[in-house]
Amino acid sequence: MIHLRRIADLWRRCDVTLRDFPLALLLAVASLLPGFQGNGTQIGVLPTRDYDALAVLVIALECLPLTVRRRWPAVCVVLVSLGFSLDQLLGVHAMAGTALPIALVSVGAHLERHRRATAILLSVAFVPLMVALDRLGSGEPLADIVLLYVVLVLAWGIGSWLRSARAAEAERRRHVAAATRAAERTRIARELHDVVTHHVTAMVVQAEAARYLTAAPERLDSTLSAVTDTGRRAIADLRHLLDLLNPDHDTDGRTPSAGDLHSLIEQTRQAGQPVDFAEEGTPPESAGSAEFVAYRVVQEALTNALKYAHGSRTEVRVRHAEKEISVEISTDGSGSRTRSPGGSGRGLAGLRDRVDALGGEFSAGPRPDGGFVVRARVPAGSPS
Repeated sequence: MIHLRRIADLWRRCDVTLRDFPLALLLAVASLLPGFQGNGTQIGVLPTRDYDALAVLVIALECLPLTVRRRWPAVCVVLVSLGFSLDQLLGVHAMAGTALPIALVSVGAHLERHRRATAILLSVAFVPLMVALDRLGSGEPLADIVLLYVVLVLAWGIGSWLRSARAAEAERRRHVAAATRAAERTRIARELHDVVTHHVTAMVVQAEAARYLTAAPERLDSTLSAVTDTGRRAIADLRHLLDLLNPDHDTDGRTPSAGDLHSLIEQTRQAGQPVDFAEEGTPPESAGSAEFVAYRVVQEALTNALKYAHGSRTEVRVRHAEKEISVEISTDGSGSRTRSPGGSGRGLAGLRDRVDALGGEFSAGPRPDGGFVVRARVPAGSPS
């Protein structure tokens, strides 16, 4: 089976003229077999001639141009039409006449330029052929001539339909590719936002605090060490994200999950944010993407707390159930906004999209008594 698949792949890589040649050769050889001689298309009652060298040349003219039916469809249909005309005028009546509808299907499917002019030229050429056959005494009824023309037009129409279907499929694939690229860019932007914003915000807050600790060297040293640690974590996370974007990277790489919340909470505390953390239950074994999304919800909420409510007491509640993970992050509004980078609103919108993609629920807004609260319910078991 593997060898057959490899052969098929090699065959598809060959030039179209090489792939079309067997059909042309098969039709020519079949037309020359004794059992098929004189059993082809016949317009009228003209006598069938014996197969001599001229008949062989006519058959070759009808069949061999099919080799270029996709490379040069206009050349193919003109040569095949000429061969078909000689076939009828000389009384060869070979099975090679089947090449004409094949050529018409091909020209309808693959001709890119001057399609209308080609169709008109072929239609005009049909008239003198029928007149010449009538003068030779073919005796073909007008109704049959019209039927033959309709059949040939139908062959062109089938080719045009194939062309339209192929173009529609190509357009569909372009739309799918564009949508895939847009989704991938959105995902990358979301990941970069989550990784960079949290760490940079923490570093800014820590650096701002260090300005007021010059009189307390021991606290200043610990604050600068926290800034350094945060920077190292930011670099590590960025490297991990860039590795994931590398097509040669092993996709089994580790991604943040709800199990990493303790280190995230500790990092936020080091930035000067008082955080109360409570966790209920244990993460389900088949949580899938739910753990990752829950981690991002907590990370973004803590980033916003650092930016807009620095020093405000923050509560983080995470509850692991059998079929879902629920998180709630709230601030009491008693802090002050730091001079941190301004928000774009992309973070919360990205969280809503993440949670909605897994069929969960997300809400974020101010509390009645001040502060802000973020809630999310993420169904567990979604594939990663």
